[in-house]
Amino acid sequence: MQKVEDRIVKPTINGLNADGIPYKGFIFIGLMNVNGDPYVIEYNVRMGDPETEVVLPRIKSDLLFALQACAQNRLAEVNLEIDPRTATAIIAVSGGYPGHYEKGMEITIPETIPQNSFLFHAGTAIENGKLITSGGRVFACSALGNSLDLALEKSYSLAKSIKFDRLYYRNDIGNDLKRLQTQ
Repeated sequence: MQKVEDRIVKPTINGLNADGIPYKGFIFIGLMNVNGDPYVIEYNVRMGDPETEVVLPRIKSDLLFALQACAQNRLAEVNLEIDPRTATAIIAVSGGYPGHYEKGMEITIPETIPQNSFLFHAGTAIENGKLITSGGRVFACSALGNSLDLALEKSYSLAKSIKFDRLYYRNDIGNDLKRLQTQ
């Protein structure tokens, strides 16, 4: 993280300032880890998906207040309270995604979502009173936990509770982070 801050975040902010760009808002920096060195893949001036689905559950403060303060040059007045727990997200996709995938498949979701779990709709619609798939990324199954393992367990459990034809999700999400924890 120190390399990311020193090599990417600070130079980005310094570059905006040097060029006289009075930027307000999110800067999402997509990164790649190459042998322990961070490289920028992309910059976005919005929050990314599925990253948003792990950031928002951790924000305990009023996000609208923080956004208004940012727009009014008062962000330094905001004390943004962050939940210290780990957040994870497993993306439930329609089979074939990111290539060709079918739409219009009926979805069954649990009547209640477990505490500290969040089901974010992405590629869903309601047709004739039924919840159906309408995109490749159908849901983000997010969860908070006191450890990476607990958060992942909750996210995977939520993903497993969703039903529709050709539902797919990766089973390796978080394994790279688990390896880093043991080093």
